[in-house]
Amino acid sequence: MKSHTEYHTFNTRKQREYVLITDMVQSAVGKSGIQEGMVLVSAMHITAGVFVNDAESGLLADIDEWLEKLAPYRDDYRHHRTGETNGDAHLKNLLVHHQVVLPITKGRLDLGPWQQVYYAEFDGRRPKKLIIKALGE
Repeated sequence: MKSHTEYHTFNTRKQREYVLITDMVQSAVGKSGIQEGMVLVSAMHITAGVFVNDAESGLLADIDEWLEKLAPYRDDYRHHRTGETNGDAHLKNLLVHHQVVLPITKGRLDLGPWQQVYYAEFDGRRPKKLIIKALGE
């Protein structure tokens, strides 16, 4: 079995931002030489996430609005007593999740017709890491 690991750092300009990373993941799969297997894509911070959905700006705005409605920024999160002000970002991470596992078939990501991979930042404007780990034959 082969494995290939890459680390990438994001430093978004906004507090909340959604970064299309499908090409980055496919590039890692290509470098791996793996023809059949899986690739793990995981945010290495608990205030960020990774998800698969359609690359359509209206949908991304809807997702952002939905997340803000379910886990709005508030001053009164108990987590803020620690000196942090990102309680909402931790909750948004739970809704989106921090990682996805995707199939590799014939050396390519095996995604559905509209599926794209996104890095979701909920507490941005500082460096955050992402790991891409491909495993297979």
